[in-house]
Amino acid sequence: MVSVTRRAALLIAAAACAPLVGAAPALAGPPDPSQQPPPADVIFVEVSPSTVEPGFLVGIRASCRDNSVPATVVSDAFGRIQVQPQRGLLTASPMVRDRTRPGNYRVKLECPSGQTASTMLQVVERVQPSRGPATGFGGTAGSGLGGLLVPVGLALTLVGGVVGVAASRRQPRTLRGAARR
Repeated sequence: MVSVTRRAALLIAAAACAPLVGAAPALAGPPDPSQQPPPADVIFVEVSPSTVEPGFLVGIRASCRDNSVPATVVSDAFGRIQVQPQRGLLTASPMVRDRTRPGNYRVKLECPSGQTASTMLQVVERVQPSRGPATGFGGTAGSGLGGLLVPVGLALTLVGGVVGVAASRRQPRTLRGAARR
């Protein structure tokens, strides 16, 4: 038989309840390469997504030798912006200008120490959604007689109601004559 001391029982209970409270430490698994800071000698700039429509945001992730101070990123697609230190990298989220024409645009990182790196951003033409299929009232309402369906239906319903009320108020002649005799 195993004997458990009060202190051991409390430790076991605390360990069992800790995940429910959120106090359990995260299990260490293999490191995620996208979350690891780059080596100190790597200078790069990345744009995500690399293909975008005008008016949309892009994410910029960059690295200089010293990622504790801001750097500058320049592109004709969004202008000159500052990338700020965050989790060992330099990041920003600029918006591609609405009037940017489709094409490939250079995105250049300028580090405070003078080093540079660049990548490309592809801006594509803004796509207008097509009209949906004409599968019912919504697709046919704007063409032909589709716009008259509701008013004509309401008018027929109203006429039917008036005829129904008038018919219910009239008494048949055969019954009137039969009731007098």
